[in-house]
Amino acid sequence: MDLAEVASVGGFFALRTEAPSGAHVPLARIYAGEDAPLTFRVEKVAGALGAPERRVAASIAHLGLAARLWSVVLGPAALYGEILDLPAADLHWDADLSSPDDLWLAASRTLPGTADRIREVVQTGHLVPLADSLRRGGPVSPALLWGNAGSALAGAARELRAWALKNGRPEVGERAVRLAAELLRHPDLRSTGTLRGAAFRRRSCCLYYRCPSGGLCGDCVFDHPPSRSSDRPGSE
Repeated sequence: MDLAEVASVGGFFALRTEAPSGAHVPLARIYAGEDAPLTFRVEKVAGALGAPERRVAASIAHLGLAARLWSVVLGPAALYGEILDLPAADLHWDADLSSPDDLWLAASRTLPGTADRIREVVQTGHLVPLADSLRRGGPVSPALLWGNAGSALAGAARELRAWALKNGRPEVGERAVRLAAELLRHPDLRSTGTLRGAAFRRRSCCLYYRCPSGGLCGDCVFDHPPSRSSDRPGSE
């Protein structure tokens, strides 16, 4: 597995395997209740975007981290048919950094790059406890967070497909889309949106449009930003 080639797909696909000089902490500590790093990240996102309320910043912070987690696993699976295990005790995160410097894997063990293994590593190992950790700090719709997870997965597959076409490796893109489709059939993800080829349309909104400079994402459930009167929990 060539991690440099995986990283060439884009910054979200890069994963450090050598200890960096930063404030990286094992994600296991955050999942276990050490809330300070996640609170810092949400507040940093809120300040950068002018988010009007915590749930908006929490959603955008979650979407970014979910995209990182899917990407560093789906990339090797599509390219090489194997993945790196990402136990939460060994995967370190610096809440003040962005990709490619935010994630560091302290130990590496390869696993088969099947959909079942990817689901076990990313969805069960990280996305479930990450959502629980975010909700400790305040209410965020579970449907919104699962929608973010589905959107992030489809986005990773789309990036891999674009890279594959550009580099004359169509089989890599086909494998990425096929794996994403299989992962999206899981009960927690199947209602998050519709995947047609590499195009995804989600059934919820990440709330980015509520930021002063925000708008609708390319896969948003809305065709136009809703009015505040129609911004109800059920619409997210």
